[in-house]
Amino acid sequence: MATLLGIDVGTSGTKVIAIDESGKLVASASADYELSTPRPLWAEQNALDWWDAVCKCCQSIVAQIGADDIAGIGLAGQMHGLIMLDASHEVLRPAILWCDQRTQPQCDWITETVGKDLLVAETANPVLTGFTAPKIVWARDHEPQTFERAVMHLLPKDYIRFRLTGEFATEVSDASGTSLLNVPERRWSRAVCDKIGVSLDHLPQMYESFEVSGRISALGAAATGLKEGTPVVGGGGDQAAGAVGNGIVQSGIISVAMGTS
Repeated sequence: MATLLGIDVGTSGTKVIAIDESGKLVASASADYELSTPRPLWAEQNALDWWDAVCKCCQSIVAQIGADDIAGIGLAGQMHGLIMLDASHEVLRPAILWCDQRTQPQCDWITETVGKDLLVAETANPVLTGFTAPKIVWARDHEPQTFERAVMHLLPKDYIRFRLTGEFATEVSDASGTSLLNVPERRWSRAVCDKIGVSLDHLPQMYESFEVSGRISALGAAATGLKEGTPVVGGGGDQAAGAVGNGIVQSGIISVAMGTS
């Protein structure tokens, strides 16, 4: 029977589950990692720790059920974070997380530079300290050498997507928490990016959550035990995925999310 794999790159750890076509859980695995707070208001993680956890969990799943019947893979994960890659696709600095609060000056600058009305019209939100755009601007302001070397800005689950498939891709639910997405048109906002100096070439390709964004590469297969060529769909940010899982799919229904982080 075909199975589907779900990978959730969380703040306190990574969880991987396999379900069959009826939705029954057939295998699961998890692995924890540390969160670093090197300065007040800062929250960072090593993106390589995420990848190591994903590899261990996938290897455990494959040991339980094999890889041949895994028909597809979905990704979820902590939202709003920033992973910066250089031209060799190496991580330039620790990932800045959703709960990091260092960027209030950058939020103020973005709001003034873009204009509050345009920002809300394009991105459907005021810019907040946890969002991705002010983190990129913070790197420009405080780590200019890192900013200049960066050729790709990724969200946490999308770094794992890159390691699994070799593709730079994201999807609309996670991208909606960056302050860089034109939400009504479901594409990167050229208006916002141009005003704050973020190159569209440094942002991944946009997909819908259900679209295939890539397939497990030879390198991804060797590291995880998954079968080369297995499709990987866009997936979703953890809050979006959790809302769908709770049946929050129409107006008038709400849910409350609480977690360990």
